[in-house]
Amino acid sequence: MRIFEEMESEVRGYIRSFPAVFDTARGSEMFDDQGNRYIDFFAGAGSLNYGHNNPAVSQALIEYLQHDGVVHGLDKATVAKKAFLQKLRDTILGPRNLEYKVQFTGPTGTNVVETALKLARMVKGRSNVIAFTNAYHGLSMGSLAVTGNSFYRDESYGVRANSAFIPFDGYLGSSFDSMAYLRKLLTDQSSGVDLPAAIIVETVQGEGGIHVARDSWLQELSAICHEFDILLIIDDIQMGNGRTGTFFSFERAGITPDMVAISKSIGTGLPMSLLLMRPELDQWKPGEHTGTFRGNNLAFVAATKALEYWDTPDFAEGILHKGKLFETGIQNILEKHADAEGQLRGVGMVWGIDFENASFAGSVSEEAFKRGLIIETAGANGHVLKFLPALTMDEALIEEGLAIVDASMAAVLEKGKRLRAGSL
Repeated sequence: MRIFEEMESEVRGYIRSFPAVFDTARGSEMFDDQGNRYIDFFAGAGSLNYGHNNPAVSQALIEYLQHDGVVHGLDKATVAKKAFLQKLRDTILGPRNLEYKVQFTGPTGTNVVETALKLARMVKGRSNVIAFTNAYHGLSMGSLAVTGNSFYRDESYGVRANSAFIPFDGYLGSSFDSMAYLRKLLTDQSSGVDLPAAIIVETVQGEGGIHVARDSWLQELSAICHEFDILLIIDDIQMGNGRTGTFFSFERAGITPDMVAISKSIGTGLPMSLLLMRPELDQWKPGEHTGTFRGNNLAFVAATKALEYWDTPDFAEGILHKGKLFETGIQNILEKHADAEGQLRGVGMVWGIDFENASFAGSVSEEAFKRGLIIETAGANGHVLKFLPALTMDEALIEEGLAIVDASMAAVLEKGKRLRAGSL
């Protein structure tokens, strides 16, 4: 690991949590340069819903490169882009009766959030944007302004002007009606909150600690946006592409947002971000918002092949089935280790255990890595153990990975008991 310590910036993060030099990966398994095997409950922070080196995707990429297919094309028309747009329309948008224009932005999630915010402000002629507590939308200037965690923000470099935060569903307990609060802010001329151009929200907050918004809450939010002429932006960067059981995470609530931010798994691990928008919102002048890497043709090829998973209902049904295996398995672990004082939250194939002891999740993650499992933490204080596996993971690996979580939790609890006994 010396070369990374000598050459790479101190900002590196995951390398500290998972200190190994990884060499190969396939499906939901990774191997380091010493041949050690790791089960992956992390999936590239949600970028690998279809697994590492998915064989069908890899074969499509190999054939495209052997054909000397265009790799870099800016926003020129290419065969790869044409095929992707047709597949997106025919397999995803059309069957869901969604009429969206597609804008390809820069390669990462924060790029598409920046694009959505810029377009919303331009269309509505207002600068204010409302976001939610525990939100995570990226770390460039615009997206950082609507990201809640103070760890990422500082007055010396973070511009937080023209953004306001309100409580996410459940943030102040089940009895607090945050939508009534939002309505009051919008109707009270002395609230201090300007009418926003847009409201941006994750239907499930991933980095924020696996907080799942209720369908009724999302429906009320959508209704308020429509009533007050506010654009509703759904950030589906981590929770889209099937993570919650449907392709888009908002489908369960039966709402149709004005814009949808998509990235991460849409490119199957290759950089690609895109903004879906209602056609009347597409008011850009040619070249008004651009970027050198807004057209990743390799990602187009990979995405087109991956979208074949959605040709039948089988894939979505499998997500819900395996998600239930996670829910049941984790709940059994928590009942077995009641001393851990963990609370389970989640939906589909994203789950989190919120521990009373803020450091416990990190200790379990560290112990699990020693035992051959990659699993990260989430939440403002890293207090949530986050389960974010590939949607293609087989049941045997799910069981093996959960067994490692079980053993790791037991080991951390036992270590805590020994430390307390030694201090007496």
